[in-house]
Amino acid sequence: METEANYSNKCLTDQYLKEAISILGCNFDDETTADFSTLETVKEPFFSKKLSVLIEVLTRYRLQEGMKCIIFVKRTIIARTLAYILGNMKSLSFWKCEFLVGYHSGLKNMSRKKMNAVVEKFCSGEVNLLVATNVAEEGLDIQTCCLVVRFDLPQTVASFIQSRGRARMMKSKYIFLVERGNQQDEKLLDDFIIGETIMSKEVLDRSSDDTFNNLEEIIYKVTSTGASISTGCSVSLLHYYCSKLPRDMYFAPSLKFFYIDDSNGIICRMILPPNAPFRQVESLPCASKDEAKRNACLQACKELHEKGALTDYLLPGLSSGKKNGSTAHHSGCNSNEDENLRELYEMLVPSVLKASRSNFDSQINMYFYYIRLVPIPEDRQYRMFGLFVMSPLPKEAEKLEVDLHLAHGRIVEAGIEPKGMLTFCKEEIVLGQYFQEMCLKIILDRAEFYCDHVSLGKFHASEHCFSTFYLLLPVKQQNCGDKIIVDWETIRCCLSSPVFGRITDLDWKDPYPISDSLKLLNGTVSKHNVLNSLVFTPHNKLFFLIDDVIHGTNANSQYKSVSYAQHYQDRFNIQLSHPEQPLLKAKPLFNLHNLLHNRLQGNTESHELLEHFVELPPELCCLKIVGFSKDIGSSLSLLPSLMHRLENLLVAIELKEVLASSFPEASEIRADCILEALTTEKCLERLSLERFEVLGDAFLKYAVGRHCFVSFQGLDEGQLTRMRSAIVNNSNLCELAIKKNLQVYIRDQPFDPTLFFALGRPCNVVCNADTESSIHQMGTDSGSDRPESGSVRCTKSHNWLHRKTIADVVEALVGAFLVESGFKAAFAFLRWLGIPVHFDLPDVYRVYKSSNNNLSLCDVISVAKLEELIGYTFKYKGLILQALVHASYSNHPGGCYQKLEFLGDAVLEYLITSYLYSAYPDLKPGQITDLRSISVNNYSFAHIAVWNSLHKFLVKDSNSLTEAVNQFEKYVQLSEPEKDMLEEPACPKVLGDIVESCVGAVLLDTGFDLNQVWKLMLMLLGPVLNFTSLQLHAVRELREFCESSGLPLGLPDPVKEKGLYFVKVEVGLKDHTLTCMATNKNSKAARKMAAQEALSKLKAHGYKPKRKSLEEVLRTTRKNEAKLIGFDEDPILVENDNDICIKLEKLSTHEPEESSLFLQDAKSAGTSFGYKSFIPSGTEENCMAGVNENYNGTKCKHEPVIQHYVVSSGLAEKSNPWQNSDMETLTSLGDLDRKPAKSRLLEICTANYWDPPLFECCKDEGPSHLREFTYKVTVRVEGATAALLECFSDPKAQKKAAQEHAAEGALWYLKQQGYLP
Repeated sequence: METEANYSNKCLTDQYLKEAISILGCNFDDETTADFSTLETVKEPFFSKKLSVLIEVLTRYRLQEGMKCIIFVKRTIIARTLAYILGNMKSLSFWKCEFLVGYHSGLKNMSRKKMNAVVEKFCSGEVNLLVATNVAEEGLDIQTCCLVVRFDLPQTVASFIQSRGRARMMKSKYIFLVERGNQQDEKLLDDFIIGETIMSKEVLDRSSDDTFNNLEEIIYKVTSTGASISTGCSVSLLHYYCSKLPRDMYFAPSLKFFYIDDSNGIICRMILPPNAPFRQVESLPCASKDEAKRNACLQACKELHEKGALTDYLLPGLSSGKKNGSTAHHSGCNSNEDENLRELYEMLVPSVLKASRSNFDSQINMYFYYIRLVPIPEDRQYRMFGLFVMSPLPKEAEKLEVDLHLAHGRIVEAGIEPKGMLTFCKEEIVLGQYFQEMCLKIILDRAEFYCDHVSLGKFHASEHCFSTFYLLLPVKQQNCGDKIIVDWETIRCCLSSPVFGRITDLDWKDPYPISDSLKLLNGTVSKHNVLNSLVFTPHNKLFFLIDDVIHGTNANSQYKSVSYAQHYQDRFNIQLSHPEQPLLKAKPLFNLHNLLHNRLQGNTESHELLEHFVELPPELCCLKIVGFSKDIGSSLSLLPSLMHRLENLLVAIELKEVLASSFPEASEIRADCILEALTTEKCLERLSLERFEVLGDAFLKYAVGRHCFVSFQGLDEGQLTRMRSAIVNNSNLCELAIKKNLQVYIRDQPFDPTLFFALGRPCNVVCNADTESSIHQMGTDSGSDRPESGSVRCTKSHNWLHRKTIADVVEALVGAFLVESGFKAAFAFLRWLGIPVHFDLPDVYRVYKSSNNNLSLCDVISVAKLEELIGYTFKYKGLILQALVHASYSNHPGGCYQKLEFLGDAVLEYLITSYLYSAYPDLKPGQITDLRSISVNNYSFAHIAVWNSLHKFLVKDSNSLTEAVNQFEKYVQLSEPEKDMLEEPACPKVLGDIVESCVGAVLLDTGFDLNQVWKLMLMLLGPVLNFTSLQLHAVRELREFCESSGLPLGLPDPVKEKGLYFVKVEVGLKDHTLTCMATNKNSKAARKMAAQEALSKLKAHGYKPKRKSLEEVLRTTRKNEAKLIGFDEDPILVENDNDICIKLEKLSTHEPEESSLFLQDAKSAGTSFGYKSFIPSGTEENCMAGVNENYNGTKCKHEPVIQHYVVSSGLAEKSNPWQNSDMETLTSLGDLDRKPAKSRLLEICTANYWDPPLFECCKDEGPSHLREFTYKVTVRVEGATAALLECFSDPKAQKKAAQEHAAEGALWYLKQQGYLP
């Protein structure tokens, strides 16, 4: 019995599991596998009772109009599963369900983009049922949500209140699903309700008015978006903005707040980081420091928004553009995802070659162009041909010159020459069409000639739609004179061949004399008709062009070791019936090739090549076309490639005409340059867009970067970089090009002769809206780039194009305009395309004016020595001063070098690209890019900074940065043997940055005169541009080495241990794995060292790279004189500003009595302002040096100068020489702005970015009822000599009065030194 019971239980268990698997085992990602359409499916035991209740609730409320519901669950998997089940139930079809989970929810998380999309659908009503985790408890404001269901109970009272707050309608419902009889859950729910009641009562019972004082907040609102910010939120927003500013390991942006006591309240002065668009904001007088701080922050937020640093949604980022023309798509984050996607576009057919609708029943005038074919070497004869078109070709097309590449380096120089017009009658038009159709069949569809009869005229021009209409006909010189006419005799002779039937009126003469005839496979034919004819040999299905009859030879003649007759007997089992007939000298009919592609790379020398002939017994040949000579065949082998190039050139000319109609500068560029910019490397022609693209890409970054820098002065370097990237990224360039229909002009497929269609050979793949998708199929994955999908040619000339290819063409066109016309034409093209490159002159002058904020650094940096170093005298000294300020130094009202670095980086990239493009005309684009990456990088620029001592002018306030710069400087100055003994220190990025920022400063100061910047670039970068120590990055060189040698390369992730990175490089060899290891504090440096070691060992093992190194390429390539390409822009007129550098007078030394150094006795007679300057030996000289090696922002090498002052208020002695003037000074200082001296002193310190003054009670004396206080104020004066100013007051009965008196003395001194007006 027990066994039977166990067996029964096992059966039930198995049955349950099978049913559970059948339901739960379905793939929830596949909607076809699960069926939750009925309530029976979701009942127990496989699903909980809670789910059934939830379905009943949703069913009950589904009929209410405008119903929206949120279901809250705890876990992500429950949200996804529940949404799937509810969304697939037929009974709940009213509900459009989605799920919403957090961004950080493990493997089943949801991207922010997806979250925003779901919320937007719920707001719009496209989704009305949302299954969400606690991520939707707050911040989701859906006014029309009227049902909230807690599938799982909340964990806290806050969660309880927040989730209930999502029900926004007046009569909304808040439903809990609680297991009946579960006392724990019921108690938890009761506690939540009680807690909410207590909180509500607490709020309602508040009666103190003080609690609500000063709650009225100032709000700044953006009208266009409705976004607003209040004083309460402004502080956090400003801190968030600072967190988004560019930073490095030596600097973190932060805010500084100073408070000033004013008669009307407290004023907060806020100092922003040096890389913010402005440095200082002052609040209105407020009742408290906290209120003043919030007010200042709100004003800063407002100003940041007005300057573009905050978007219209009051968030750090990029707005949609506040300047005209700056409407770029700022969705560049996804640009890399779709740039390699392919899309189908229709290719343009030149209008001048398009099919004509003329009446062919009458005479037609056609334009005649002689096709010139010149073989090099002259080892072939080509039949003269002519091109006949209905419309005249453009003048630039008449100058067409193209090299057609044959085997063994031979070429044919082809071109066309206009010869006027010819009149064709109806019969001649028909004959011309028949002849062209015949030629196309011979060279492309020769299988049709296997039959005994071939029909012509099936596709008549007046009845069939052709994409092009032109005739290619044989021509000849007239007997008398040089006039060239159509060779109608040859045309009629060919068309009179028996294979075509009776097309012409020519008659065959039969029978022929035996001595003048040959017995062919298809009958006896005159020798005259066999010569210069096309024959077919059925035994091997080959065609031959008969050049001669070889008299004196026959089938019994020797062929190799046997006779011809024996050869055909042995090889083809053919018994010759007429072996006595002379053999025919025949040339095999060619196979058509793409002759625009040079199959032998490089400048291969051509040499003569004898034509290949064979000997054929006549009886094996079927005569097909009479008069079709080998010279005609040789010419026909060239014409399709020539016409393909002509069509492409005509397309380029049409684009030129479109551009010239929009801006006149386009008329200056040659059409063949436009064609080069439209032709991709994929076409396998000698011309391609790649060199133009390299130049255009660099110019585009410079032009757009300059526009962003000048027009958006409120943006920081990071925002400027993102804005430029959003404009010049491939996705945006592609979209702009498509709007201008540029994609139809692009040539992206190699010429395939089998897809050559012309009059007489139409395309049979008819493409329309119904058949397009089936004809042109491509997988959704961009990687499924099937070759056959790109080779389909339809009647609409569709072609697959990568979006990146379209963007590359835009850049190549920019490069073509630069080379051919210059900057003005390139700018005009970019403006036509819709890319913002303009800027307003007032914006430039605002940059000049704002640079004056850096003039306080004139006593830190010797501008004269710096100008002498770089060989340029600045009109606006503040620009070069700013170019050398690191963001860590904030003790001045100006900015830092970051934005100038952005500008300098852009112009340097173009200048160096221009240098390489012009100096090395034979380099491939990839080699130009490699050379540019070697010269334009932070490591090279850091060496340039050290070699030119620019680093000694760097102003910074970071000891770690100073140490890093000093270490790198010492390493650079070592000899090569000494460097090999030491580990290379990390290269501080700031060193390379200041080279770029200095170049940017010169560019601005010259009014964007690139000629002067070019000279500076050649001077600074001369050692790098010589490429004496040329070497790619070791990791890249190793990767290319292994790829060319077929060796597997492994680059495991670095392992960090005790502050060092352990890096391994593994290369798989035949019998073992080569492993190289290196350690360094920097992981990139360690990987570079390991790669260098691996390269050395591979070469020692005998491995050699299959490709030439850059050094070898540069040694063998020709080098021209480098020049600046395209610069024809008029620089901005910059006026000299002679009065902008304010030089402070040196401190004079006055030696009073020794006792004046200390606190004087209160009874000392007279009012005196005594002081003594204590300057340690050599301090002034070191601190004021032009190249300040030790300046680190806050102090020099020695201790700061200490200035002591004692302020007395007694009667003045007659001997005091400055009594009256000093007292007047104090009076004026005290009355200045009617502010207390203490407040005024704080303002001075804040304005000069000094530390706040420190007040200290240094003496407290007298009886308790007559106590007197003496105060000392200490001010640290920053500048060339870091001075520590100490002023002492007279004893005062009140502490505040003593502080005021000490402050008055400090103000007097500061006025004497020029710090006060």
